[in-house]
Amino acid sequence: MKRLVKGEFFGETNRTIHLDGLTLTDTVYTHDTVDWHYHEHAYFTFILQGAVIEGNKNETCECPAGTLLFHNWQEPHYNSKPPGFTRGFHVEIEQEWLTRSQLDVSVQGSFRVDDPSARLMMYQVAAETQAFVPSSGLAVQSLLLNLLSGIADRSRCRYSGSPLWVAKLKEILHAHSDNPPSLSQLSVLLQVHPVHLSRDFSKYFHCTMGEYLRKLKVTRSLGLLGNREQSLTNIAFECGFADQSHFVRCFREQNGTTPSVYRRLLFG
Repeated sequence: MKRLVKGEFFGETNRTIHLDGLTLTDTVYTHDTVDWHYHEHAYFTFILQGAVIEGNKNETCECPAGTLLFHNWQEPHYNSKPPGFTRGFHVEIEQEWLTRSQLDVSVQGSFRVDDPSARLMMYQVAAETQAFVPSSGLAVQSLLLNLLSGIADRSRCRYSGSPLWVAKLKEILHAHSDNPPSLSQLSVLLQVHPVHLSRDFSKYFHCTMGEYLRKLKVTRSLGLLGNREQSLTNIAFECGFADQSHFVRCFREQNGTTPSVYRRLLFG
């Protein structure tokens, strides 16, 4: 089984940035299939454009644009790529960096990170690398610290002791973020009183239901911006925004800039 060292990925590398324990690599996927392999360090894979299919010892999953995956060090996996252009952004994390940062990330294996806050932060990391200036290194490290600490916190208490409706609610919201059920409909589906559902949502999702849905919509829109054939108006409606102005307002709230500026920055 092939072992890939720091900064090595299958495909054509657009850019590699080294930040004292972190290695950030922007890669165009050129292989239709990649056999079982593993990497020297733990790392994130973030699909910026296109799609891949990834398999590990536990599952095989389709990964469209906007998918964030975490792989522990030396965790074997394989890939295949559907026809079309695919671009991935990778962040390798050396153990020394985690130690210096006083982070205890004890999660095992490979898994998909569905938390919209984490995915939004990874888009910000990718954006920082596109217009890299001396201050970008500090911004990237700060974003990754927040991202990893959130994952570590959730892995330690992931639905631990939480009611069954929490996981079911997450599935429903992710599947229907563009047109979510009403609170009363959710109450019926989950068999939970609407007051209880509304009151306890932030306890398990760390924000209000409205904020969570807006993050899901904005995250989905970022996955569509890489397709130049999609207009901002079409993206807005596909993601469930009332109109383009509402889309731009929510996007700026999460990313600090407009969708058109982000599109130029990340996708040229």
